Amino acid sequence: MKAFTFTLAILGIVILLAIISGIYVKVALPNTGKPESITVLPTKQRIENGRYLANHVAVCMDCHSSRDWIRFAGPMKNEGFGAGGEVFNKEMGFPGSFYAANITPYGLKEWTDGELLRAITTGVNKDGRALFPIMASHRFGKMDKEDIYDIIAYIRTLKPVEKDIPKSEADFPVNFIINTMPKKADFQSKPSQMETIKYGAYLVNAAGCVDCHSQTEKGSVIKGTEFGGGMEFKQPAGTVRSPNITFEHSTGIATWSKAAFVQRFKMYADTAYHSPKVEKGGMNTPMPWIMYAGMNKPDLEAIYDYLKSLKPIQNQVVKFSANKAL
Repeated sequence: MKAFTFTLAILGIVILLAIISGIYVKVALPNTGKPESITVLPTKQRIENGRYLANHVAVCMDCHSSRDWIRFAGPMKNEGFGAGGEVFNKEMGFPGSFYAANITPYGLKEWTDGELLRAITTGVNKDGRALFPIMASHRFGKMDKEDIYDIIAYIRTLKPVEKDIPKSEADFPVNFIINTMPKKADFQSKPSQMETIKYGAYLVNAAGCVDCHSQTEKGSVIKGTEFGGGMEFKQPAGTVRSPNITFEHSTGIATWSKAAFVQRFKMYADTAYHSPKVEKGGMNTPMPWIMYAGMNKPDLEAIYDYLKSLKPIQNQVVKFSANKAL
């Protein structure tokens, strides 16, 4: 009887601790500090660098605009630039429904620059709520703070679009776990362009190459698979997988010259290029080729040099598996 009573007492303590932990995670977290009291001056230089970063490197506008998925690589639609609304849901493998925010002045009219800085670099919104990490604060928080200021200066210049976005909702238990995800920013100085590999690493972080070109489990990159490809993207026609972009000879891009690498991006920058319609049952790609095509040649070359410096991974990726029903 004493042993049974002791077991019940232990069970009660465990349940109590679990309840206390749950309350702490839900109420006390996230905690990345108060937003800074800053005012970003919208100088011409800041706005232009922010335009470049937001459209062609960090590609903020990729998620925060509407994309035409009936065309290859989902080019952005002309209407609603920056107005958000793109949904990332269970059909795509996400634990809930997460909507990209309206980042035009209409959506941000009540946000301070400090609140924007905190959201972009720590993953905590204006109201102190955690943002699902498809909003890549874990990467942006490792950028140079001046680059983030430039992005803020740029998005303040966007044309206001009156579009209200649904509230994002995470499924259980992610609705608790999400509060543990935001982290304080760890800003890094941007390397000199003369330090090609370090500069390339900075750009690769900003562009998020590793997030897609790796294998993942429960939303996190599996250690040892970085840049080796294989991440799956569910589409109506089937499953597309990211390619291996390490310099491995049989399954990666070791045979690519620097010129070929740059040209692979720049082919989509040609004014004669028109994104073709994807036939029913055909493969599309989430890779925003048309946006990355605007990256300048030295930056693409630096990315090439950085990728070439990494450990090659042998991983044969099946590019596309069509749904059998189609």
